[in-house]
Amino acid sequence: MKGVAGREVVVIGGGVAGTSLLVQLVRVLADRRPPHPVRAVRVVDPRPAGWGLAFGDEDPLLLCNSAAELNSLLADRPGDFVDHLRAHGWTGSAKDCVPRARMAEYCADRADRAREQAGRAGIAVEHVRASAVSISAVAADGRGGHRVRLSTGEELRADDVVVCTGVHRPRVPCGFEAFRHHPRYVDSPYPASRIREGLRPRSRVLVVGSHQSAADAALLLCRDGHRTTLTSPSGMLPAVRESLAAPVRAYPPLERISRLDPADPYLADRLARCVVEAVRLSGRRPLRTQVSHASDPVRRLREETALAEAGACTWPDVIVPMIEQLIELAPGLPAGRLEELSAEFAWLTDRYATALARVNARRLLAHFDSGMLRMARPYPRAVSFEGGLWRVERSGAAPEAYDYVVNATGFERPVLHWDRERTALHLDGAPAGGTAAGRLEADLRVRTGPGAPPQRVWVVGVGTHVRVPFANHLRNVVRQARQVAGRLAEPVPGPALSGIVGISTVSPISAIRPMPPGDSLS
Repeated sequence: MKGVAGREVVVIGGGVAGTSLLVQLVRVLADRRPPHPVRAVRVVDPRPAGWGLAFGDEDPLLLCNSAAELNSLLADRPGDFVDHLRAHGWTGSAKDCVPRARMAEYCADRADRAREQAGRAGIAVEHVRASAVSISAVAADGRGGHRVRLSTGEELRADDVVVCTGVHRPRVPCGFEAFRHHPRYVDSPYPASRIREGLRPRSRVLVVGSHQSAADAALLLCRDGHRTTLTSPSGMLPAVRESLAAPVRAYPPLERISRLDPADPYLADRLARCVVEAVRLSGRRPLRTQVSHASDPVRRLREETALAEAGACTWPDVIVPMIEQLIELAPGLPAGRLEELSAEFAWLTDRYATALARVNARRLLAHFDSGMLRMARPYPRAVSFEGGLWRVERSGAAPEAYDYVVNATGFERPVLHWDRERTALHLDGAPAGGTAAGRLEADLRVRTGPGAPPQRVWVVGVGTHVRVPFANHLRNVVRQARQVAGRLAEPVPGPALSGIVGISTVSPISAIRPMPPGDSLS
């Protein structure tokens, strides 16, 4: 592409964040007269558009946790996902939770449309089937651009890079560090095919965890006939709601959150007061009557499911505006304060911000009632593998035996690392002597260090957790993508850089389609 005006953009990650960035960037560029400031966009991901870890699973038991009305890829068209669903025969409510595969199909469809729209505008859109390993920093003179090193050993040149990678490294639960590579230890319930196809029939399975991932694992295992036990340090299941949906009204108490003084020593108390006042405005029932206070987790699940089914819970309506106000507040917090507040409000995020959809709560209760599912407390004090079985010991209880252990404690948050010389940004793990890129600018760009000029490398999505809480909140991700797309669409003084170095595996996005559905046991 030498001699062609315009910059080249590399988007690392083709999931929801990367697809949203692509779609919104192409829309901005296509609305303008040529010549365009961007001549090519390359999306780097080994998987098809949208079919990543978060949504790319065809098992119908795995639902989006947020309502369909919140899942648009376009910040200025919040109904776009619902429109897509209806165009494909869906007749549900905008507040319903749909299977995650529907979101992956939507991303693939919108990526195809973006490629076609870009082609009409003279902008090349390509998909590079590989993973990105590192991004070189721009030299001090500002020339030379970036080089994105791929898992194949090849490199892409880029004027601008946007990191849109999600999570992929499972956490290791306490007591299981020595068993991470054991053949009877499943380090994540995703993709669901690992459970459907990897376990012997009618096994006894210990699921480590009790939040969203653990609920997914339990539903998959019990459906397939495995006797399942949940355990976690907290011993708590999430609260229950219809779905995470858009608020039906404004909440002035929550609107105060973003205006609070970040240095206020009583900030946590003031935040809690804002939330409580908002819940009071949401309905006539006090918050204490909208939740169960049972100590037994199954009884609590049963009572909170009944409350949700009776329409007695209004607290879910404040969750989205609360999250978005906290996102506004966070950038002004002193160093380390975001982590402190996150720990102080873990009770809120662990049970309420990430509550179960009512339909899944009812399914779990059916498995508890049938005897296929149980909870074991306290958390294991010792674990071993002997004679072909897991041996699990808990204080005050007889040892128990299991055929498999499934880790469902979630994933490590992605952290970018500069190498020792700060000449390359590594995307998967810290190099020897490396330093975490622990700060993002307000425009979501990275620097090689304090006082250094910002690179033309942006972060969108989960990786922005170093700056904002709830970094995986989809409406926030889409707004970030729009913000960065606007910056990329601006003309930048200086010569545009050329081409690809050593790439022969580039395929057009038009060739990408969702993977065919696998065997389903439902």
